[in-house]
Amino acid sequence: MSAQEIVATTDAVTDVVTTAQGTAVAVEVRNAHKSYGTNHVLRGIDLSIRTGEVTVILGPSGSGKSTLLRSINGLDRLDLGWIKVLGDYVGVRRRGDRLLELPESVLRRQRSHIGFVFQNFNLFGNLTVLENVAEGPVAHKRLGKKEARRRAQELLDRVGIGDKAEAYPRQLSGGQQQRAAIARALALEPEVILFDEPTSALDPELVDEVLGVIKDLASTGVTLVVVTHEIGFAREVADVVVFIDEGQIVEQGPPSQVIDHPRHTRTREFISKVL
Repeated sequence: MSAQEIVATTDAVTDVVTTAQGTAVAVEVRNAHKSYGTNHVLRGIDLSIRTGEVTVILGPSGSGKSTLLRSINGLDRLDLGWIKVLGDYVGVRRRGDRLLELPESVLRRQRSHIGFVFQNFNLFGNLTVLENVAEGPVAHKRLGKKEARRRAQELLDRVGIGDKAEAYPRQLSGGQQQRAAIARALALEPEVILFDEPTSALDPELVDEVLGVIKDLASTGVTLVVVTHEIGFAREVADVVVFIDEGQIVEQGPPSQVIDHPRHTRTREFISKVL
């Protein structure tokens, strides 16, 4: 067995699925390390995200926020440590005291249960908006084409762009494209949705329309993890704010603590610059 197949050993493996308060955990990250060449991006992240809560991740550029999100979704594989989503290891299977990497085909199926909204939309330019949203359920054999299109139209109506169903992405504003991307993420009915700086590619006047859709989602009981610099949004919507710097969690807690009364000097410096 090659060393590349082994991503954790028994000392890093536990089966924690509840918090100390007994609340179910949707996402569990333990001792997560990730490097790109000599750049050690994640440096031992430990994080529990409770079911139905909104977690906002803050931090400077290059701090590891997006890499953490991509690792939760299995788009990036950890070098050490493990992640569970809804009780299942992401990208690995357990064999005795080892976690072995899963084939990409299995990882793709896992990924279909975790919604991901990218900062640059990632819509298929050769498909209409309706086709973009309907494609996932059909590809994963969740719905037939007719039912997938009906469901896609419902979701586009839900995010406020039902009248753009037959348009192509290039014909939409950035805010409309991002709302289409959110509808696409919802099409597979994930219990966890990850947002990677969903407003960073938008003109300032379009930010509120996308944040409004995310706020509506926050009231539905879906577990949301949002990487953003929108402090006002974090203060209003987040149950938990996590501040990451240099690949480590510096501080976490409710917005009233982390944003309004940060305990750590580095957190205070960051918040003062983005407010």
